[in-house]
Amino acid sequence: MSRLSMTKLLLTGLLVVSQQGQGQAESKTAEKTATGVVFHDANQNRKFDAGEKVLPNVCVSNGLKVVRTDENGKYELPVTDDTILFVIKPKNWRTPLSKNLTPEFYYIHKPKGSPKFKYAGVEPTGPLPESVNFPLYPQKEPGQFRAIFFGDPQPRDQKEIDYIAHDVIEDLVGTDASFGVTLGDILFDDLSLFESQARGVALLGIPWYNVIGNHDINYDAPNDKLSDETFERAFGPSYYSFDYGTVHFIVLDDIEWIVSEENKAKNKKKKGHYQGGLGKEQIEFVKNDLQQIPEDQLVVLMMHIPLVGVEDRQDLYRLIEKRPFCMSISGHTHHHEHRFITKEDGWRGPKPHHHIINVTVSGSWWSGAPDERGIPHTMMADGAPNGYSIITFDGKEYNLDYRAAGRSAKYQMNIIAPEAVTVDQVGETDVMVNVFNGSEKSTVELQIGPSGSWAPMERIVAIDPSFKKLSEAENGVDGKSYRDLPKAKTSTHLWQAKLPDGLKPGTYLIRVRTVEMDGDEHLGGRVIRVLPAKPAEKTAATAVNEK
Repeated sequence: MSRLSMTKLLLTGLLVVSQQGQGQAESKTAEKTATGVVFHDANQNRKFDAGEKVLPNVCVSNGLKVVRTDENGKYELPVTDDTILFVIKPKNWRTPLSKNLTPEFYYIHKPKGSPKFKYAGVEPTGPLPESVNFPLYPQKEPGQFRAIFFGDPQPRDQKEIDYIAHDVIEDLVGTDASFGVTLGDILFDDLSLFESQARGVALLGIPWYNVIGNHDINYDAPNDKLSDETFERAFGPSYYSFDYGTVHFIVLDDIEWIVSEENKAKNKKKKGHYQGGLGKEQIEFVKNDLQQIPEDQLVVLMMHIPLVGVEDRQDLYRLIEKRPFCMSISGHTHHHEHRFITKEDGWRGPKPHHHIINVTVSGSWWSGAPDERGIPHTMMADGAPNGYSIITFDGKEYNLDYRAAGRSAKYQMNIIAPEAVTVDQVGETDVMVNVFNGSEKSTVELQIGPSGSWAPMERIVAIDPSFKKLSEAENGVDGKSYRDLPKAKTSTHLWQAKLPDGLKPGTYLIRVRTVEMDGDEHLGGRVIRVLPAKPAEKTAATAVNEK
């Protein structure tokens, strides 16, 4: 090798080492250490003042690691220029609340702010403060409490936000629930409406947590990491956790925004697509978070896309399947269902995992003919009405109640039967019932008349015929001013039975009784008329013989 070649090789090597060193230096400067304290904000000014009590043993996270405050209430965590620090609310304490009663438990560190998207993200936050402190306030949290769960309110505009106010919010004002959660699709793409939607929900007067949905992200973001910028401005981190009473709640972001290089090059208006996924960083957070939680504590996972639709759910299964007390709840599919996840889906736990796909506030996306209030009836495609759920938590136990929007709490089923049937057709006539909160663990029975015996009904997975009939009739109207209902989908909460033989002509009350998996019993009724058999049509020969 010539001296010139050796010199070039040496210079190249020095340049590579220099570039590596510069990259390492930049990496080190990009990651800093945040410090702060968690404290009892006695004068409620959100500032850590002299004499205020520090709170040891409280968990704080940067979205990856989870640490506990020391005896001086202090924590340390690494941050980059795109980190959200948050305190994990402990039992019997609350965080500050925004004017719209959304919990403010976080500090966003984005020195340069969010990129410029159609919908605004976070303004530049500037340099990392010397101390990032988290104020907390004491409150009593009973062992038994209730929480409200909204699936997919999904308003397109202010008119549909008003639908939510009249259809759901007005009836819930004065609720005794301790807090509420929206399970994603807070909006329908127009992220400028976050504030208006939150103002309406705030009328309930309780803290309200939010899960991110696929219609709550920035579609012009070039990658998943930046797709949550507007949500973060409005509500903080897209995944986090908190304690209330004896229950540990984990909010998950299972919306992965995927943008191909081809779409980036073409600069399409909608650059990518979403899929159900959590990602390694979020899985690591859940792992670190659960390490702080005793195995005998109930853990509730809250997400948007149902768990069985999450690509990397097996990684999550490994973290929760050995915990004896764990359930999960989602929205997204606009129907109501109890799923029991087993080894068929890769679950390795000793018993199936209970996952609830929650009823949606928007039902079938605010479609269907309007009622007397001008609000679309928006029945869901499984034949269940739009609405919300209320879950009662009691230690390690929980109990879900279905609430149909604008209806009595007693409205728990729809009995499907003809108005009238002749006595010769009774034994061949089906009665079907849609038990809105029913599952494979429900029992459903049928009774005809007050003295009739209770007979079991058979659970089937099928199309609800009443929804099919309604959607075909409404969708076939020419010049209608409302949106079409979706195509009927199979329902998992239908039961059927034949009417008993031997009914004489008269008017009867069909009664249906259901006992749900948690022991709740509900009754429903429908009136049916039994008519005399139609006289046989006379033939010409019969008429001659009679003469």
